[in-house]
Amino acid sequence: MNLTVAMTGASGSVFGAELLKALEADSRVSHVNFVASENALRVIAEELEISGRNSLLEKLLGRPATKTQLLNDADIGASIASGSYPSDGMIILPCSMGTLAGIANGLASKLIERAADVCLKERRKLILCIRETPLNRIHIRNMQLADDAGATIFPVIPSFYYKPVDSNEMARQFICRVLAHFGLAQSDACIWKQD
Repeated sequence: MNLTVAMTGASGSVFGAELLKALEADSRVSHVNFVASENALRVIAEELEISGRNSLLEKLLGRPATKTQLLNDADIGASIASGSYPSDGMIILPCSMGTLAGIANGLASKLIERAADVCLKERRKLILCIRETPLNRIHIRNMQLADDAGATIFPVIPSFYYKPVDSNEMARQFICRVLAHFGLAQSDACIWKQD
């Protein structure tokens, strides 16, 4: 699989980092295009104490990237901005309400929005892991618009029945659920079992 991952300026950087780690480790994934918005860089710095674009991937992964490529959100001419580029889909985690609004209303002013727009027009999977609470009517309306266009709205709501010990484990189990939507079931996923 060839996937695109984006992180935007909502809280929850640990979820995006865990997603990148899982994709780097998954042999079914051949290439990952990664885009971080300017606002995401600020949130990553505040939440994970990782600053700047220099060595961003290496810092998020904890080691050098082998199949993940960092793209600039301002590069509207990047490969993922074209429908002819062979991509299997895109995950935005976390997805800010501003990014959701841009996608839902077809603005495509930056690479993240354009790549999402390409997924919608080419009928590829697009998962928007929104991160906001409470929601106002504009947020809800934009979620409906994006869903109507073919996106999957996948709120960042972690599970607790498996008794996670920390935020990394919580994030890891959440991304297991996200990746299952791409047919990338993870061997360490906690699955609910009745007693």
